[in-house]
Amino acid sequence: MKLYIAGEEEIKNGDITDVYFDRTFRALTYLGLKDIRVRMEFHCYGLPNGYSWGVFSGLEEALKLLEGRNVTVYAMDEGTIFREIEPVMIIEGNYLDFGKLETALLGVLRHESSIATKAARIKSMAIDKQMTFFGLRALHPAIAPMADRAAYIGGMDGVSGLMSERYIGIRPSGTMPHALMLSVGDNVTAWKAFDESVEPDVPRVVLVDTFDDERNEALKAALTLKERLYGIRLDTPSSRRGNFKKIIKEIRWTLDINGFTKVKIIASGGLDEKDVMELRDVVDGFGIGTSVAFPPSIDFSADIVEKYEGGKWTPFTKRGKWPGAKQVFRCGNEDKIVLLDQAVDGCEPLLKPYMKDGKLVRELPSPMQIREKVISQLKVMN
Repeated sequence: MKLYIAGEEEIKNGDITDVYFDRTFRALTYLGLKDIRVRMEFHCYGLPNGYSWGVFSGLEEALKLLEGRNVTVYAMDEGTIFREIEPVMIIEGNYLDFGKLETALLGVLRHESSIATKAARIKSMAIDKQMTFFGLRALHPAIAPMADRAAYIGGMDGVSGLMSERYIGIRPSGTMPHALMLSVGDNVTAWKAFDESVEPDVPRVVLVDTFDDERNEALKAALTLKERLYGIRLDTPSSRRGNFKKIIKEIRWTLDINGFTKVKIIASGGLDEKDVMELRDVVDGFGIGTSVAFPPSIDFSADIVEKYEGGKWTPFTKRGKWPGAKQVFRCGNEDKIVLLDQAVDGCEPLLKPYMKDGKLVRELPSPMQIREKVISQLKVMN
């Protein structure tokens, strides 16, 4: 038995590449084409249905893969909102120095940007509501820190992974599983044990849909923990849920008339964008899982768009793609795409130098700073 995961060095060495890149490397070497200077662009020519933008994520890991190789990298800042056709990253160098990394680079940028984009879409629908990412159980455990980071960058206020504090500096958030009440056999005893054993600064949020009607369990929890109760979480399966919004309003009314007006209500359990829009005016927060962990794919592709020939860069690419390495300028809420060496007065260039000869030339922001960038863009867009 084994865990089917690749190690960091195997990924950096290109060992997990698609076999055709390895065969391309051998064919070019056989032909003696050892110095093929190109500019390769990473872009998305077709966002998921209904999407008009994406959130660029994964740059830090992409740069880690390219570290020490003789390449120059231009990229948008991580957390930048981008649109179709716009390049998010350009690699300049000898193709043989980085070509076998295309599989890994695309995997990093696609997966992380897909999670971050979905998180941002959901957060944009309820900016003022607390949102916690509970999606790790939907993913292979080897990528848990990556998923938590991407979801947090995209706008989630908290993540549940225990390793997240070590990797991204975020203290994990979470309430309790049904397994606690089921193991104890009594919800009141379980709630009290949680209250008495968990660190004092952890908000007391309890599940109230294990054994009894949600309204009754919510009131029982409030009477049990009183002022120590921060909130209740509803994770009722859709098969037993009925009209979720009406259930929540009934619980809110019951808590209020019994003097528990400060108790928060958190909704979870297979929620997506439509659910957030429907419930955002009756809850204080959401637990979001599978919809962010398994989002529609941001289908980045990597294409050679220029070759260095005769002492100059020449636009050169396959059909269906725009030739030439490109810069993107943000002019208010509009973007303009031009060639890499062109300028647009009064507008902000989005692609910046990040690596020169395999060495980082720009300081990388923290996950918290990236998230703030995303949230600020979402507020403007809304």
